[in-house]
Amino acid sequence: MRTKRKLIPALAGLILIASACTEQSESGGDLGGNGLSKVLLLGDSVAAGQAVPMRHAFAAGDVPFESLASEGGGNVVGPFSEEQWEELPDQIASAEPEVVVYQITTYDWGGEDEQRSGYERLLETVADSGAELVFVTAPPIEPDEFYEPHMDELERAPEVAAEVAESSDEAHLLDASEVWGEEYRADRDGVPDRSEDGIHTCPQGAARFTDWLLGELSGLYPEFEPAPAEDWADDGWSGDEHFVGC
Repeated sequence: MRTKRKLIPALAGLILIASACTEQSESGGDLGGNGLSKVLLLGDSVAAGQAVPMRHAFAAGDVPFESLASEGGGNVVGPFSEEQWEELPDQIASAEPEVVVYQITTYDWGGEDEQRSGYERLLETVADSGAELVFVTAPPIEPDEFYEPHMDELERAPEVAAEVAESSDEAHLLDASEVWGEEYRADRDGVPDRSEDGIHTCPQGAARFTDWLLGELSGLYPEFEPAPAEDWADDGWSGDEHFVGC
């Protein structure tokens, strides 16, 4: 396993020093809001890791944030998604978000019609709650024997999500290839960016993604002003247990 010492993300001139431990807290509650009343994150364990710096970043910008990203699931189409759907509508409604960010998961398997049905169902559920839906593409993975049979389906998922987003004024799709590139890349600037498992992100990657996402959301919602990276990127979260194989 690679040892974390310093994180040197591709954020203009910013150097993150990894802490040995971090104390997590959900933002929300008394936050006054900054152009967005609340952001809710959905996704799998990849998104759960990225939620770690996102909590700090949204808190620094006075925007309530909640993550429902799930370890080993979180998908709205594919294996065990029906179990997810048993609780998801009530979870979204009770969270009362203004924006729901769904990072396409590594479990979004199925035929094209199945994927479209799942994404349309999510859009309808989010719209019924009074929120807008933002699909975000997942980072490319280095598939093992578990994922290899499903790579064609996973590669098609963003295209289907884009079609669903384009069909509604209440949905958007953000292409995160600007952050990750088109293929899995373990290191950037000599620092681990992605986990050795070929799937998850390391603190540097999660920080770069968070900074990018904040910028994209400010483009979609001009009243939202993201906190600068120096206000959250070295805030003691990088030792979180989600970051393994880094």
